[in-house]
Amino acid sequence: MRGHPLLFLLLALFAPAAIAAPAVSSVQHLDMDRYAGQWHEIAHLPVSFQKKCIAGITATYSLRSDGRISVINACKTGEGKRLEATGVARPVTGHPGRLQVRFAPDWLSWLPLVWADYWVIALDPEYQWAVIGGPDRKYLWILSRTADMDAALFERLKQRAVDMGYELAPLKVMAPLR
Repeated sequence: MRGHPLLFLLLALFAPAAIAAPAVSSVQHLDMDRYAGQWHEIAHLPVSFQKKCIAGITATYSLRSDGRISVINACKTGEGKRLEATGVARPVTGHPGRLQVRFAPDWLSWLPLVWADYWVIALDPEYQWAVIGGPDRKYLWILSRTADMDAALFERLKQRAVDMGYELAPLKVMAPLR
């Protein structure tokens, strides 16, 4: 029995839309005064710029007078050294839970390609944990104000990311779960 060519064409056109992942969305409210300070990384999707980091990963955010945010990312390497990267973030107009971050020098800040999406996709009402990602799902970080996290909470946060279409098989857990 042979299939109908029109049926195959319709399936080819509409099947990808039916199985497409849900959109990644950012939180509707982000109080940068409360968000500022130090966060500990609990887990992340592997990224090249963190490949030397094995422990003690932190991100510290400080408000600047120009409306931007200073960013200092730090970690410990396998050799026991501390790596540090300094950057800046800027808010995305009309989207309170979205920032763009760059670690390139100031003189390159005019280039759009040096800015990366930094979306807060889940946030504790008390600002004790946050999940950070982007619309392309290439990046994901689970952050906490403490250096560890409750295992049940961690599983709920992972599920939120999965519900937005993130593939978490390669997720690297970098801090203790209790």
